[in-house]
Amino acid sequence: MRIPRIYHPSIITQLGTLALSDDAANHIGRVLRMQPGQEVRLFDGSDAEFPAIIQEVGKKQLLVEVTERLEHSLESPLNLHLGQVISRGDKMEFTIQKSVELGVNTITPLLSERCGVKLDEKRFEKKLQQWQKIAIAACEQCGRNRVPVIRPIMELEAWCAEPSDALKLNLHPRAQYSINTLPAPVNKVRLLIGPEGGLSAQEIAMTEQYQFAETLLGPRVLRTETAALTAITALQVRFGDLG
Repeated sequence: MRIPRIYHPSIITQLGTLALSDDAANHIGRVLRMQPGQEVRLFDGSDAEFPAIIQEVGKKQLLVEVTERLEHSLESPLNLHLGQVISRGDKMEFTIQKSVELGVNTITPLLSERCGVKLDEKRFEKKLQQWQKIAIAACEQCGRNRVPVIRPIMELEAWCAEPSDALKLNLHPRAQYSINTLPAPVNKVRLLIGPEGGLSAQEIAMTEQYQFAETLLGPRVLRTETAALTAITALQVRFGDLG
């Protein structure tokens, strides 16, 4: 059996007995039905993981004995910030999950003119919590020890206007240059992915004002979730740690 990787929401400062969070305890005790003596691996958002042995599985808490700290980073040399206009249904969840697996560092959900998702503030807050849990679960699965941040939802122009020294890219099917023609080296990228209906002409003009360069993935028009993952993969192959 593969040793489960479990996220611990606070920094682990010392070895020894540790009580896991309610979410972790529920997953280990009720979902995986693990017992005392079995091994798990914890990570806390730093570049380390912690082998641990289950000591007690109770109704109210689950205790483990942390036995070691292992420095282990799977982070890409490319720092990638994805600005993704919120997509409908489970597409946004899929994009977040796979983006984390592919090495994205930060994800900002965006609202644009053609964004098809309309929720009130309370429901958006619940969505944010759900998306962050998806990012954590993706890290547990893929081996990353640093958990990407899902930032609060922003309006498209406010995100574009944020000061940044990153290379700013906006996908466009009629762009002149592709990711393969970008000059090297690049170690930081802000990638904008529009909604299912695309950005409006006014929004595209606005992104140009904030120095976003239009770039091409290929001759076909891709769905928003396909475009995000294809662009991230291409950038990681070109400047990161894939391939």
